[in-house]
Amino acid sequence: MIDHKDSDSAPPSTLSPSDMLGFDPYDYAFLREPYSRYRKLRESGPLFRTRGGLLVATSHELCSALLRDPRFGHGPTPAPAGPDEPVRSFLMMDPPDHTRMRGLVSKAFTPGMVRRLRPRIETITADLIAALPDEADLVRDFAYPLPVMVISEMLGVPAEDHERFRGWSETLARSLDPIVTDEVTERSQRHRREFHDYFQGLIALRRERPADDLLSALVQVEELTERELLATCVLLLVAGHETTVNLIANGVLNLVRHGVLGRAAERPREVVEEVLRYDPPVQLTARVALEDAELGGVRVPAGTSTLALVGAANRDPAAFPDPDRFDVGRAPGRHLAFGLGVHFCLGAPLARLEGEVALAALAGVAPGLELADADPPYKENLVLRGLARLPVRLNRPRL
Repeated sequence: MIDHKDSDSAPPSTLSPSDMLGFDPYDYAFLREPYSRYRKLRESGPLFRTRGGLLVATSHELCSALLRDPRFGHGPTPAPAGPDEPVRSFLMMDPPDHTRMRGLVSKAFTPGMVRRLRPRIETITADLIAALPDEADLVRDFAYPLPVMVISEMLGVPAEDHERFRGWSETLARSLDPIVTDEVTERSQRHRREFHDYFQGLIALRRERPADDLLSALVQVEELTERELLATCVLLLVAGHETTVNLIANGVLNLVRHGVLGRAAERPREVVEEVLRYDPPVQLTARVALEDAELGGVRVPAGTSTLALVGAANRDPAAFPDPDRFDVGRAPGRHLAFGLGVHFCLGAPLARLEGEVALAALAGVAPGLELADADPPYKENLVLRGLARLPVRLNRPRL
């Protein structure tokens, strides 16, 4: 049932995370397996209002409508807090600012441009797999370094700096959650400043000595202000690898659990699409009503916060037959792992390619790979769902 009365929302000081969202994101049982809870929410109705006044869409139809509707967006861009504070990234902007900034970087992520990266991605993947010990943590030793190396090389970030980004990126990924502690907020602000300081130095270097990389190209774009350039660099580096780490690790876990790892070597494209549907790296995305609107027959006043619960939409039986079955033979469908509308993920072609190459190569080299921990731990993230570690035994065939 939907509570249509905003006045029935409880005061913020009395609200628990469950009151705010309709589920408890800090419950470890939920982190391990959120989909049964999503199913109950979806079965209670395609749209509901939490005690905190948040409107949550759970069905594939309404999540799709919300993400496509131009009346829902991210709201006005706040002014920077100080002269050295970068602006929002274009991920959190609405048109026309979003359209302008996205257009300036989109040429680097077209399917054609991404296809040219395949040989380099295959080389990086092969080198990482060759270096894996028989007992490895696939998050630390494979799923993380692969996309970091790819996006860093695209941007022109020196290899010796890659490891510095791990802590910064993990904090910024956590700060995307709709509910965060003061500690996470403070740490996020500190790490964002450190990220910006790093890129300011690299930008200055590229202005003096341009190279054949994306950062050098962005530096030459006169329409980008210094603040916008900084925000774009951080976004590309974080978004360019965090979700792909989760795609690869979630993919290996589900393929091994269901005994179909070998299919990744045979049909990598179909496998990646099913992983994206079944266990998406991005579980939800937030919007705010920019004007009075309507969603699923419900009036939505301007300023109302909304969530598209992607993890629930991707398991909606109205869109996917037998949705709780992991089926790598499933015909690619209309999953929402990369969103929809003007905010459809710019890096989707790159993430898909990295996932396909990584899973196919791992399945080809280590078809007998098995989990060393049947219940590997998850990060305490809500928006970006991913494993903290994935201990495995590769069991490579002996020559």
